[in-house]
Amino acid sequence: MRFIGDYIAKTDSKGRVFLPAQLRKMLEAGGEERLILRPDLFQPCLVLYPETLWNEMLDEMRLRLNRYNAQHQAILRQFVADAEVVDLDSNGRFLMNKRKLQYAGITQEVRFLAVDDHIEVWDKARCEQMLAEANNLGQRLQEVMQ
Repeated sequence: MRFIGDYIAKTDSKGRVFLPAQLRKMLEAGGEERLILRPDLFQPCLVLYPETLWNEMLDEMRLRLNRYNAQHQAILRQFVADAEVVDLDSNGRFLMNKRKLQYAGITQEVRFLAVDDHIEVWDKARCEQMLAEANNLGQRLQEVMQ
């Protein structure tokens, strides 16, 4: 499944947000019904994974992590403990708990960045700052792709 696009939405007072219709259509076309939400590992945002991708990621982690190694067990525990299943209501909304909203700095406006196989959920102002700082895309691509 491949996502594409950049969408803006607003949270309500309970922390619910509409998943943009275009993204819902992409999920439906891919046969995905559920999403997994967790904090990003490297950026101050949240990430939505289609359940199928999440399961593939966990399978890969289980292959690489030894269940009888305490450090490996702690890594897997923390990775999974920070995740939660997201079910969309009949209106296409989902709830983000306060801890996740605080982590991402989300107050009201949300920006959804579709990034290939997953969707990043950003505070709109933080996202705009991050994108402004990450300029020179052409030069960076040239360096990486040569």
